[in-house]
Amino acid sequence: MRIGLVLGEAANGLRRNASMVVSVVLVTFISLTFVGTAALLQLQIAQMKGFWYDRAQVAVYLCTELSTAEGCIDGEASEEQKAAVEEQLRSDTLAPFIDEFYFEDHEQAYANFQEQFEGTPSADYVTPEVLPEAFWVNLVDPSQSDVIIESLAGKEGVEQVVDQRRYLDPIFDALNTASYTAIAVAVVMLVAAALLIATTIRLSAFSRRRELGIMRLVGASNRFIQTPFVLEGVFAGLIGSLLAGGAVVAIVQVFVQGYLAENLSFTFVSLGDALLVVPLLVIVGVLLAAASAGIAITRYLKV
Repeated sequence: MRIGLVLGEAANGLRRNASMVVSVVLVTFISLTFVGTAALLQLQIAQMKGFWYDRAQVAVYLCTELSTAEGCIDGEASEEQKAAVEEQLRSDTLAPFIDEFYFEDHEQAYANFQEQFEGTPSADYVTPEVLPEAFWVNLVDPSQSDVIIESLAGKEGVEQVVDQRRYLDPIFDALNTASYTAIAVAVVMLVAAALLIATTIRLSAFSRRRELGIMRLVGASNRFIQTPFVLEGVFAGLIGSLLAGGAVVAIVQVFVQGYLAENLSFTFVSLGDALLVVPLLVIVGVLLAAASAGIAITRYLKV
């Protein structure tokens, strides 16, 4: 097979169908940008879960004078009840699950509250006595918080036992929903890109039907005829996927590592993570274009 002749035919096809090729490039670019963004979002969610879940604590809130829980019938937790809770945390039953724990009294809780809600109306009306004392527990494995909850919930002097991870789950559920939505949109657009590539190749073949007829008469093989059309699709897919890779890298570098990293404290996906996604996008774009173009020209030649 003469490579120069094949590449020349592919170049002629690209020139004749320039507008359709631009459409293929744009659709491929947008769809693969969604794919890359969704992949990085899933990676970010995994990193955020590791960051926050490892820091999530179990809070054992003790009774105050205002508590109405079942274990608070005597009002404020007594020193004996506090000691009993601490003894339970140090027991052979719970100690293997606990990395460390510390006690927070009314004054410490009040100081933390004022720091967290400084400048808000609630900071002016809350007094130390209203805020419960608590044991803050760091677990060896945060997923085993049920052991602590079952052991201490309902114990005298304990108002409630709270796993902080329950506050994080709705956030991660929302992020996962956004990621799955991006994946769904990407799949729809990839299908649109495949159909557009197939349509472009069929139109290109139809516009050159006389040339194809002559090539068949002189004994050209189907592979020789099909290859320029496949190369047209691959070229458009390659350009679109490279643009998508560039967009993903730009989003991570400018928005994630720039704006978000400067304003938020936890770890984000890095530029290295984005660069790992780029080859995947190129492979998907080229394979999608090659498969769509190959199927389209094969079916056309059989008609």
